[in-house]
Amino acid sequence: MIVQLSDLQVQMKQVETAVKEALRLAEAKGVSSAECSISHSSGISVGTRLGEVETVEFNQDGALGISVYRGHQKGSASTTDLSEQAINAAVDKACDIARFTSPDPYNGLAPAELMATDVPDLDLCHPGDQSAEYAIEQALACEKHALNLDERIVNSDGAHYGSHTGFRVYGNSHGFIGGYLQSRHNLSCVLIAKEGDKMQRDMSYSVARKMQELKSAESVAEEAAAETLSRLGARKVPTAKVPVIFRADIAGSLFGHLVSAISGGNLYRKSSFLLDQLGKQVLPEWLNIQEKPHIIGGLASSPFDAEGLATKEQNIITDGVLQTYLLASYAARKLGMQPTGHAGGIHNWRVTQQDNSLAQLCKKMGTGLLVTELMGQGVNMVNGDYSRGAAGFWVENGEIQYPVEEVTIAGNLKDMLANIVAIGNDTDERHALHTGSVLLEQMSVAGN
Repeated sequence: MIVQLSDLQVQMKQVETAVKEALRLAEAKGVSSAECSISHSSGISVGTRLGEVETVEFNQDGALGISVYRGHQKGSASTTDLSEQAINAAVDKACDIARFTSPDPYNGLAPAELMATDVPDLDLCHPGDQSAEYAIEQALACEKHALNLDERIVNSDGAHYGSHTGFRVYGNSHGFIGGYLQSRHNLSCVLIAKEGDKMQRDMSYSVARKMQELKSAESVAEEAAAETLSRLGARKVPTAKVPVIFRADIAGSLFGHLVSAISGGNLYRKSSFLLDQLGKQVLPEWLNIQEKPHIIGGLASSPFDAEGLATKEQNIITDGVLQTYLLASYAARKLGMQPTGHAGGIHNWRVTQQDNSLAQLCKKMGTGLLVTELMGQGVNMVNGDYSRGAAGFWVENGEIQYPVEEVTIAGNLKDMLANIVAIGNDTDERHALHTGSVLLEQMSVAGN
């Protein structure tokens, strides 16, 4: 069963009509302004384990949400029923709620002059086969291949295949209404390997807008097996202060803390370790971060943000200097600034790529820890203190020596970001933030 693009386009047009109706009804009830949105997704998710189908889920999600403003009083309601009667009831509820909420001078729509005036087609929707038969075939093939690769792979936490298509529509009483289609397909496999009386677990996954751009079931299986087997024989290391590499697949989490630290909510609450750092050096002078929201087919591409503001290519970090905060309209008003088009998140951040392979980064590091997995939530966004469980590999003389487990790495995020030594060319593009492996000057590693 392949969803037809034309059918999705018809559905989106119907939803746009419902959004317009909700805004018309709100205006008729005398509110100062209103905004309305719906994100719709449908598809299939299949999970298998040890050759058996465990779950088959057909998903269809999406509710129309309406927010109205009476001056600075705000009320919100939602409905999954898009009939005129149900929409009218939701608008009534939102208006009633607004009457009883306390005024907040920072409430309101994003500025009209910053609304997107064009909604470019970014080629984000490529429907695939959403039949149960095809999804089951992919998940079973992936897991079966993985279990047959090595006798040390003794168990599985399963394989998963998913395929979803949908759309997002947003409109407000500035007269803006826009929508775009999107799709996402994914395949993953989690394995367990055993050597002696010790067991290890790891995984691999692939995600893409186009089904044909997913890695094959065999490729995902082989990557999962290689990752799992490489962890056998893991041990602790002595407690020390050493250089640390965050491998590309987890390095995004490091810059993810930067995203949180410069986001409006943390800034106006004064709960960020990067308060008052706009225009100041926060990363090394050689490091740049650009946002490219209009990459054709990009996993985090978007023509407008969650408030209808036009997204645009911009420099986040230039020569290590912070160029902009990430502000939705509420936070922007709180801070006396303009919104930046980041309501709902970031869009395809690209971190400086240097001409270093992961092996070359290890050579540059000499002796230290290559981190491939992080555990726990030991991050204090207020002061930047960082302490998390980790696993990976011990490196000596630039060469991987053995796998490592049950260690803790600790430092301060402000220092960690400022003292990045190098970034690899092994960029992982499966997330909204694209970066290669990151070599840090030094962290505390607590082991034996």
